[in-house]
Amino acid sequence: MARSKSVQTSDRSLTRLTAAFAALLAFSPIAAAQEPAVVIPPPSLDEKSSASTEIAVFAGGCFWGVQGVFQHLKGVKKAVSGYSGGTAATADYETVSGGKTGHAEAVEVTFDPRDVTYGRLLQVFFSVAHNPTQLNYQGPDHGPQYRSALFTVTDEQKRIADAYIAQLGKSAAFPARIVTQVSPFKGFYAAEDYHQDFLTRNPTHPYIVYNDLPKIENLRTLFPEAFQANPVLVFKPKS
Repeated sequence: MARSKSVQTSDRSLTRLTAAFAALLAFSPIAAAQEPAVVIPPPSLDEKSSASTEIAVFAGGCFWGVQGVFQHLKGVKKAVSGYSGGTAATADYETVSGGKTGHAEAVEVTFDPRDVTYGRLLQVFFSVAHNPTQLNYQGPDHGPQYRSALFTVTDEQKRIADAYIAQLGKSAAFPARIVTQVSPFKGFYAAEDYHQDFLTRNPTHPYIVYNDLPKIENLRTLFPEAFQANPVLVFKPKS
């Protein structure tokens, strides 16, 4: 493995870490330098929904960074790290890490489509959250559990995702072919507690500093109107 996932942080320090993360993001040159995002157009086809809640599932390498990006996006109510693509029996970190379960490290995003559409989530996902041209890996993490994938919950999500991938391919937005899989959603299984809110809890972890803080900075730079400084956390800070 290229990274360690053994770090656990007590809830009582979460408030302090949130403040420390904000300060680090504001002043760290690493957060602005390591991983440039790709500027891409919004999807030509998007949803028009009057519902107040919708769920979407994204896989783009290590779920720490993907979760962190969506937690900083306005309109997102919740973003949970977990596993999708396999069965409940194999949905634990050690088993998934073997790369033979069919699972991908994924993030389940609960959002208000009146505030942020599925199409905008896709734009952020492809532009900021990961590199959709890397087949079965993301950066230092290799294996099918780190593949780029969309697990579409509805037929409309599939239609929008397929159309957007085709649109980006025609526009040559990326220097290589997009390899993102679009698969029907079959289930999502939340990851172990110590994986949740990992980016916020551990802002000075080397993996986070090098690989994931740049994603948050890219989100803030490219989507300033959609960026929220305070992340929507799975575990609320204790007062």
